[in-house]
Amino acid sequence: MFLTLGGCAQNPVSGNQDFVLLGVDSEIAIGRTNHPKIIEQYGRYNDESLQAYVQSVGDKLASVSHRPELLYRFTVLDSPVINAFALPGGYIYITRGLMAYLNSEAELAAVLGHEIGHVTARHGVRQQSASQAANLGYTIGSILFPELRAAPSQDLFNILGGALLSGYGRDHELESDGLGAEYLARAGYDTKAMIDVIRVLKDQETFSAIEAKKQGREAKGYHGLFASHPDNDTRLHEIVAGADQYASAQQTKIGRSEYLTHINGLIFGDSEAQGIRSERHFYHLAMNFAVEFPMDWQINNNPDSLQSLSPNGDAIVEMRATDLNRKITPREFITQRLKIDKLKSGEPLNANGLDGYTGIFTTQDKLARIAVVYLRDQAFVFFGSVKNNKMFSQFDVDFVTTAKSLHALRADETALAKALKLDVVTVGKADNYMAWAKDSRISNSPIEQLRLLNGDYPAGELERGELAKRVH
Repeated sequence: MFLTLGGCAQNPVSGNQDFVLLGVDSEIAIGRTNHPKIIEQYGRYNDESLQAYVQSVGDKLASVSHRPELLYRFTVLDSPVINAFALPGGYIYITRGLMAYLNSEAELAAVLGHEIGHVTARHGVRQQSASQAANLGYTIGSILFPELRAAPSQDLFNILGGALLSGYGRDHELESDGLGAEYLARAGYDTKAMIDVIRVLKDQETFSAIEAKKQGREAKGYHGLFASHPDNDTRLHEIVAGADQYASAQQTKIGRSEYLTHINGLIFGDSEAQGIRSERHFYHLAMNFAVEFPMDWQINNNPDSLQSLSPNGDAIVEMRATDLNRKITPREFITQRLKIDKLKSGEPLNANGLDGYTGIFTTQDKLARIAVVYLRDQAFVFFGSVKNNKMFSQFDVDFVTTAKSLHALRADETALAKALKLDVVTVGKADNYMAWAKDSRISNSPIEQLRLLNGDYPAGELERGELAKRVH
């Protein structure tokens, strides 16, 4: 009975009849309705020149696509996450985090072309319709490589009707690769850029796995992305090569210098508005505070909280800040605002001239440490917990030490609270990655990250006279 509610519509790419539950107007409405939610979650990158540049590259591709009648919107998001995705109806996004690692206009076009392919082939609507028909939930949106999304970005898509963003199957991804390559060729770009982008992300996956092993934690699961979609995939190479038939007789464009000129000064990593992570430290210029987490713990900077995880995930510290509205003590804040009235081992927590209070309580049969520290007109709330109560005493000293580390930003920390930025320069005779790494503020594997930025990972070296990206 439910299936009879659906309909068939001609696929703009293949010309075949697809089973879909949404018309074009409804498809566009999904993007229009959820675009503000995307911006709220990620933030729009505040560089109008760069925004206009990305829009211009996207427009070239969209104009030669199978659905040129759509009004496409290309937006650079203010996020360090390496990501690109699209909403139905022509709303396409790329993060500054991904843009930092691309090295030509053709590679940017490859990313945008891939996402346009998901829109023109109506993959989001088709997958959503199939999911609804099978009563498997509601899935929309597209992503260049869904396995490279981070947990905060997953939360974003829960906004969309409680959806679980699952990405596409291999056939849809290959179809978008093929369409993206076709649009690259028709717009005058080098189709091999599609392979180059996949290689960039493959290097990222390799680096992330090595870093996770060094830190004693599991690597973020990419769900076998590069096992099913590697840069040496025969079918992928055939699809990309097949797009050359659409190329004009003119020389294909790569646009390395144009692209690098446009991303010169791009924020790398955390932004000042979000706060800066540096090894075990966190600095926030606008809120004027700094805090220190345990050595080798992973720090996650979420929109409304900071989280720090122990290497094996056995313990977690979460910190949130909230406005003070009444003149109550930190102890009263815990009982009145946090509604925790059964506090054990309660004691004042005074460090760095700040007033605070801490104690232990039980939540859902788990021991936890709560601490509240006042800084100016805000209460900073620290919550520490463990997977196993037997390990609580092992980590409790870390919980207390973290809360005690909170302090107003010192003069010598102001520079550390500034965002890192890309600096595009011409490589000189004395330049090499080791020298650049010593001068860089990148705190985590600087040589490796500089090589990743310039497509030289794992062991390449700078070439004199070439443009390259360093970080300052």
